[in-house]
Amino acid sequence: MLTITQALYDQIVAHARGDHPDEACGVVAGPAGAGRPERFIPMLNAARSPTFYEFDSQDLLKLYREMDDRDEEPVIIYHSHTATEAYPSRTDIGYANEPGAHYVLVSTADTDGLGEFQFRSFRILDGEVTEEDVEVVAAY
Repeated sequence: MLTITQALYDQIVAHARGDHPDEACGVVAGPAGAGRPERFIPMLNAARSPTFYEFDSQDLLKLYREMDDRDEEPVIIYHSHTATEAYPSRTDIGYANEPGAHYVLVSTADTDGLGEFQFRSFRILDGEVTEEDVEVVAAY
């Protein structure tokens, strides 16, 4: 299960909406080994595409160095889908290389008739996708 604060949840959704019609992407880092998302890090979609996202390699290298210096790890890796449901594509699954991370997808398309966006979390390990519950809390 992913437990996330309302503030982080709102920041991820706002980033997804703000970058629409392009896909948004980013990371939420947390203390190494704690599994607790704390620091919101919106990234630039280097692909600037409505159907694909890509972290800029230099920005990603800088981020990983910064997380190392702060004794953090990527707890959440998120991106948005602008025209499809919030479910990992084959490309998303292929790029999933953080076995301990929660992969959050926000769809800015109303694909299920339940509202203007979906927020879903997955674990992706060795190509296997498992959806998990999301608990939104006021604070940790």
